[in-house]
Amino acid sequence: MTIRAIRHTGIVVSNMERAVEFYRDVLGMTVWADFRDDSQFVQDATDVPNANIWMVKLKAEDGVSIELLQYLSHPQEIPPPQRSCDVGCNHVALQVDNLEAMHKKLTAAGIRFHAPPAVSSDGGAKMAYCRDPEGVILELVELLK
Repeated sequence: MTIRAIRHTGIVVSNMERAVEFYRDVLGMTVWADFRDDSQFVQDATDVPNANIWMVKLKAEDGVSIELLQYLSHPQEIPPPQRSCDVGCNHVALQVDNLEAMHKKLTAAGIRFHAPPAVSSDGGAKMAYCRDPEGVILELVELLK
């Protein structure tokens, strides 16, 4: 037995409209599913009794997906930002063709970067960390080799 592929990364959001606008309109991902689920199956799978979840699945050009989930039944405020060194699922890395252009586009859209894009210490990539509108850390990577 072995893992065959990464299917998606799930991100719980407090405001689906804002999240979709960012991932679809700003980052350019494509929505391929948009639905709500309050079934017993999803309640059991998530271990959230009475869960009513709005799910939007978006994909990158290579087909890998991000799944946005808003628990309509359990509204929450955005938590304090996680630090890059905090234990647990920490960031999502997204490959881009032109990091400088993406940096300019996101900065114009009000997205804050930790630092400007820079070449990695091994010279294999240019990268920069930023945060989505709800504080999730995104690592944007342009491969150089």
